[in-house]
Amino acid sequence: MLASLRRLALLVLFLLGGTATGSLLLGALLGASLERALALGFYVMGCVLMVGGFFAGNRGPARVESELAGPMSPFAMFGPRKMRWASLAELEETINYSAVIISLGFVLVLIGVLVDTRHSLF
Repeated sequence: MLASLRRLALLVLFLLGGTATGSLLLGALLGASLERALALGFYVMGCVLMVGGFFAGNRGPARVESELAGPMSPFAMFGPRKMRWASLAELEETINYSAVIISLGFVLVLIGVLVDTRHSLF
């Protein structure tokens, strides 16, 4: 349990650092204030993660079992492939992955709200 919390904390710190760095660089290029650049960066990255987590969680129960190796064609979706139903463990993993991604996005949006100086919370 402790190892998983440590990995989650490292993931949150990595996301915070990467988002802050990217938004500060982009804000400097566009001439925005530091607070505004950080707030918008956290808002955008949080929303992207929440939408991505939503779509990851809505993956259907069918999985590709095998595909024949061959040349790529524009009509690859019509090629021969076998489908199978996902196991219960795969379905649980999909839901858990989606929950983690959406939670990380929500945390980034909350940090964006705390950093945003245009609106007072109290």
